[in-house]
Amino acid sequence: MVSLTIKLEPELKAEVEAEARLTGRSVSDVVRESLRKRKRARRNELSLFDRVKDLCGTVESGKPDLATNRKHLEGFGSWRR
Repeated sequence: MVSLTIKLEPELKAEVEAEARLTGRSVSDVVRESLRKRKRARRNELSLFDRVKDLCGTVESGKPDLATNRKHLEGFGSWRR
């Protein structure tokens, strides 16, 4: 692991230290976990399209009128009956 020195406002430093005391972890552990959570949250902010856009257009049905031709819907939903 590498070291990093940062400057924090006194209130933020107190928050981090209080969290460390309450959880029995080091200040470094609290900061690392906070950064990891932020990274996960950012990843979850991506839309579904953003997550799968590399896959879009890679599958072809072979039916160019799939969305407009009603004959392709014959039998669709018959499993419900």
